[in-house]
Formats: sequence, C-alpha cells, structure tokens
Amino acid sequence: MARRFLAGLVLALALAPAAAAATGTTPTAPVYDGKGRLVQTPFVPTATAPRLSKERALALFEANHKVAAWLSRYPRSGRSDEETFDTKDGSWTVKVWWGAAGEIAEGRVDDASGVVLEAWTGPQVAWKMARGYSGAFGGTRINDPWIWGTFCLVFLIGLADWRRPVSVRNLDLIMLLSPTASLWFFNHGDVFTAVPLFYPVLAWVVIRGVWIGATDRGSTTRAVWPAWLLLAAAVFLAGFRVGLNVESSNVIDVGYSGVIGAERIVHGQAPWGHFPVEDNLKACGPADASGEIRERIQANGRCETANPEGDTYGPVAYEAYIPGELIRPWRGIWDTLPASHITAVAFDLLCMLGLFLVGRRYGGFPLAATLVFAWAAYPFTQYVSNSNTNDAIMPCFLIFGFWLASSGLGRGIFAALGGWTKFAGLIVAPMWLTYPGRRVSRHFLVGFGIATLAAFSVVLLEPSPLHELRVFWDRSIRWQAGRESPFSLWDWRQYHARGLPDLHVVQRFLEVILVAGAVAAAWWPRFKTPLQLAALTAALLAGFELVLTYWLYTFIPWFYAFAAIALLMPAVVRIDVESSPHPDEREPVAVA
Repeated sequence: MARRFLAGLVLALALAPAAAAATGTTPTAPVYDGKGRLVQTPFVPTATAPRLSKERALALFEANHKVAAWLSRYPRSGRSDEETFDTKDGSWTVKVWWGAAGEIAEGRVDDASGVVLEAWTGPQVAWKMARGYSGAFGGTRINDPWIWGTFCLVFLIGLADWRRPVSVRNLDLIMLLSPTASLWFFNHGDVFTAVPLFYPVLAWVVIRGVWIGATDRGSTTRAVWPAWLLLAAAVFLAGFRVGLNVESSNVIDVGYSGVIGAERIVHGQAPWGHFPVEDNLKACGPADASGEIRERIQANGRCETANPEGDTYGPVAYEAYIPGELIRPWRGIWDTLPASHITAVAFDLLCMLGLFLVGRRYGGFPLAATLVFAWAAYPFTQYVSNSNTNDAIMPCFLIFGFWLASSGLGRGIFAALGGWTKFAGLIVAPMWLTYPGRRVSRHFLVGFGIATLAAFSVVLLEPSPLHELRVFWDRSIRWQAGRESPFSLWDWRQYHARGLPDLHVVQRFLEVILVAGAVAAAWWPRFKTPLQLAALTAALLAGFELVLTYWLYTFIPWFYAFAAIALLMPAVVRIDVESSPHPDEREPVAVA
C-alpha cells in the first residue's frame, strides 16, 4: 500500500508542469533557474490602444514644470496643440503652437506611466543644438569638467602675475576664461542663461583693445616662469591637443561642409549650389533616431549624406581642406571624416607656429614662448579643434599677416585669405590697408587683389563663372546676413515671449558703430605700432562678434590670438621716426 502511494506521488509530481501548462497559466514575472539564469519571460501583449486620451496627454505635458514655466509667457487664448500616439514605443508626441511664435513646445509622454519623457521649449524646439546633448560639440572629453578645468588652471598658472595677484593682467586672464560659465549653461540646454554670459568677454576685449590702441601701453608685467619652461609646456600641450582631437573629438556640420567643398573642387566643381541635399531624392541609407534619412542619391549618382546649408562660407573655407581631402578622400557619408581632423589639427598647429614667429619678431623669445603657451593652454582653442570646425583658419591667416605687418603685400595677401574664409576678417581690412600711417598701401591692394582672384578662381570650374558668383552671393553673404538664431540677444524677439527683450534697434545701432570704428581705425591713431595694430584688430573682431545674430563658442579664437598679443606683449615696440622721410610710410621697429 505504501509503495503504491509513493509511486502515485512521484507520478503526480512529474505531471504537475504539464498540468499547469494545460491550464494555460503563464508567468507574470521573469523565471530564473537555481543558478540565476533567465529561463522564461512573461508574455506581454503589444498595446493596440492607448491608455491615455489626447486631452490627458496634453494636460500631463503642460503640467511639467519646464513646460509650464515657458507656456506662462504666452496667453492661453490663441494656442493650438496636436497629440500623436506612437504604437511602437507607446508614447505620445505633444506639440503646442501660439500665434506668431509658431511652435513653442514639443515633447513626449509615456502612455503607460504618464511620465514626460522629453520636454523641449522655445529655441529647443527647432534647434537640437540648444537641447544640451552631451558631447554634441567637441565630444565628451573636452567638455569633461576635469579636463576643461585643467586647461583653465594651467592657463592661469602659466600666465598669471603671481607677484601681484590683484593686477590688470590677471583680470584680463580671468575675463578670457569667463565664457566657461556660459558654456556650462549651454551644455545643459539653458540658452537664455548662457547667452548673456558671453557678452562680458566680448565687451572687455573691445574696451581693452581700444584703450591699448589709443595709449600704446603694453603689458607692464611678465609671467613668473622662464621662457624655456613655457615653451616646453606648450610643446607638451600641443601633443596632448593632437591626441585629444584624434581620440576624443567629433566633427560638426561646419567641418563636414569643408570636406564636401574640398571634394567638389577636387572633382571640378565650385562648392556653392552643389552640396548634397535631401529634397525628394532616393534614400540610400538608414533612418536616424528621429526617423530622418539623410543619405540620398545625388545628381552625381553618388550616395551622400545631406548638408544643404554647408555652402555658406568663402572659397578659402573649402580650399583649406583640399590637402586633407587629397590625403584621406571623402567617402560620401558623414563618418569620422579624417580630412576634417587633418585640417583642424594642421591649422591649430599653424596658429601656434604663427604666434611663435610673431613673438620672436616683436618681443623676442620670451614673448614667442608666452604666446604659443597662451594658445596651447586656452580651452576654447581646443574646443575648436575638438569640434573640427573651420574657425581656426581665419585667425591663422591673420596671424601670419600680422607677422608680415611691415610688408604691404604680405598684409594684403593674408588679410584676403582670412576674409574669404570667414567674412568677419574683412572688418580689419581698412585698418590693415593704411598701416602704419594714413596712406593707402598700394602693395596691400595688390596683395589683396591677387589673393582674392586666386581664392575665387574656383568659379572658373563652372560653365558660367558669373552665374556661380551670383550663387555664391546668394548662398553665403545674403544667407549669412539674414540668419535667425537664439544664440545671441538680438533675435529673441522671434519667440514673442513675455520677458524677452526686442533688441533689434540696439543691434543696428552697434552695427553702425562697428563700421564707423573700422573706418576710424584706418586713420587713427596717426601712427600705429604693432601693439596698437594687434589691440585694434582684436577690438574689431570682438566687436564684429558682439553684433552677430548667430554666435557660437567656436568663434572666440577669431579674436583671441590678437587679444593675447595685445594683453601680453610688453611695451617695447615703437615707431622709429627717423627711419623714413615720408611720415605715413614709417615702419615699426623694435627699440628698447
């Protein structure tokens, strides 16, 4: 009897799993075996209908503190909204519009939990770069607070006057580093806090540049470190910067445009009007996270990643990438773009070389070492390198033009190359034209004309060069002049939001002041030393940035090299009044 009972019990236990399966029981949580391995997962049917209504999804989105704060700037009347349910990820996409401002908020709400997954307001709606994505500019390493902070610390340790902690020199250095606070807020998606914080450095460079230009007073203090140590540190930093670019950087659209333009030139086309677009062309690549397919079959029959607004720069901005394109040709897609890395690193190093030559000429080895170190240790120059933009090209040409300041031909050539890279460089042309006095330099005009013709010779690649020049004007100068942007104080009126000022009139007034200043600098002071030329060049370039509608942190090196020269150069360069019988043709020479 006992044996029969035991046999029945064993049989019952053996059949228990089958019985459970027969009843249709399914696990409600993951099932693991005795060793912790997953052996069974619960069946979750795909949602066919949303749990939330459109009205509820909208209410949850509008209740988000960020969204609510922004929507409070607009009247309730006049709003419209749209809610769309995505069955793939089970979330609602919510969009809100208001009157002339257009779309003012957008985000996603999880249908199951009601949690707001994304919330974009104001400029973040149309500008993904305003959302504060980690590493979007320069990669994650240069934006790491420890690496950025180390650059700042090395910059201060190497250049500060430690004998007099409270000095104008140290204040200059702190002001040059001050955009760091603005960048921090930008990286966290807070555009309206970030933007006002970069204007102090621009205003400071303008004020200091005008003061030095008027008084011809150079730095009265020197760094505490010997020149050889500063140069050794600069060489080490240069190697570190190259490694940081190669290993931990990205290429934003500006660097991508340079590669495309160079490829077009190498293959017999002018860049303007020939960049890859999306339009209704046949897709040839995968969709990105937002569902957009940017790789399309272009008119040349090649599958290329679109960059429709990349042809908005001067010809030199594309010609400068030709060596990199010849070394590592573009494959048609937005990959690692080695040609862009090659160009960014090359011009970064060339800026250091140019500053070394400038220092040797106008202040000897100590100034040469100081200027190279000032570039190598400054975090915003590395920010440009790590973003692989074209923003070191224009200042590089101007640095070499300044090195050859006593040669009208050299000034003209490099002023043209700089100006036809980034149009901001043209603001210094009137002053460089008359340097060092008030007479127009015929040699400058010849050099400027030769370089301009050489730069624009790419239009000869087209059947109608005159038509291509018109395309250049429309695609670059006219487009740049009409840009809208939230990355300055001047265009916030486009959001029609309560609390945001309309400073359009102020911008126009400052633009007039800038043009008047550029003309005045060509005539005053009557005689300019290299120190005054550097200071006024920095002031004009910073002034140009101050009135820009579209501004970015990569623009800081435009003026930085000349600000460093003006703020760090000792007052040892003067005009030798006996060197020429013609007052307006006297050349600057270094005297003790």
